Amino acid sequence: MRDVAIIGVGVTKFGELWDKSFRALGIEAGMKAMEDANLSGSEVDGIFIGNMSAGRFINQQNIASLIVDYSGLASNNVPATRIEAGGASGAVAFRQAVMAVASGLNDVVLVGGAEKMTDLDDVSINSILDSTADAEWEAGMGVTFAGLHAMIAQRMIHDGTATREEIASFAVNSHFHGALNPNAQFRKAITLDTVLKSGPVASPLGMFDCAPITDGAASLVLCPLEDARKHTDSYVKVSAAEQASDSLGLFQRSDITSYGATVKAAEKAYRRAGITAADIDVAEVHDVYTVSGIMALQDLGFFKKGEAGKAVLEGRCQLGGDAVTVNTSGGLKARGHPIGATGVAQIVEVVEQLRGSADKRQVEGAKYGLAQSSGGTGSTVAVSILEAI
Repeated sequence: MRDVAIIGVGVTKFGELWDKSFRALGIEAGMKAMEDANLSGSEVDGIFIGNMSAGRFINQQNIASLIVDYSGLASNNVPATRIEAGGASGAVAFRQAVMAVASGLNDVVLVGGAEKMTDLDDVSINSILDSTADAEWEAGMGVTFAGLHAMIAQRMIHDGTATREEIASFAVNSHFHGALNPNAQFRKAITLDTVLKSGPVASPLGMFDCAPITDGAASLVLCPLEDARKHTDSYVKVSAAEQASDSLGLFQRSDITSYGATVKAAEKAYRRAGITAADIDVAEVHDVYTVSGIMALQDLGFFKKGEAGKAVLEGRCQLGGDAVTVNTSGGLKARGHPIGATGVAQIVEVVEQLRGSADKRQVEGAKYGLAQSSGGTGSTVAVSILEAI
């Protein structure tokens, strides 16, 4: 198996992008990544696209062919594959691309992730989001996606592994960094009081505990590590790209305050990379709800169970803190959450950090970065580790 490098990255602005279509966003991100990698379209021999639900959001299926067509690669007959894994769609697309390059099947692969969510009304959008849980035994019984995460939060509070204030503090952490990201949907720092007093969604979670509805796209270019310097001096190594699964329904788990798939994917990723959680300098984790972020920090091994919330509340995971720096992009909460693009955008942020090009949100001396992306309530989880070269 060959070692793999990321040689180009591209990302659009995230937000309510009324003036841009799905295809325009995808092409913009892809062109930025290709330009960053100093490549032409003729050199790409494989494409993987992360997208959760274009069929319902914009009534367009066959997304992979659409991207190939409008990026000018149809005449080259480049094979393109669309990957769907709920909120982890982009991250799983990245993993598939890594395996394609590592195996020798492809030499230069473009990875894209995109979602256009804001063209529908809120009820329709939330119905689509609810479908990432068990449609028959959860969503079909009236349990919303927000409701499932509220149950997790209630359980953690009941068990004494997090307080309401600690859970809310994850939004403060994400917005602190999002204010420094020019592509973020929300570029404004917030206070803990703002989160705690925001309008109710599903008790104990309020509006500021939830990631927004977002349009956007992100892209990456991969090649064998041995060939990276032929294209650019600015590249990073993919040390691990792992994935794990769990039951679709949260109700089937023995413990709802930990995602077993995150634990297992992280264990495999650390082992493959030959490092431990203590070696990670910067991490992008899936904070679709604040409680998701707190749980991820524990499942990834950065903190013992019951200690992550306190660390975030104390500001230890912000820039300049003494623990792993978390969600420098602003995370799903502040950067935004265009579902198919999220996992790819997380990788883009980690690459920027390891290349030292993250500007005001730069983590000094970052050598190892991690990205964790979750589909549904942890039923599909991808964990990737990148290394600065």
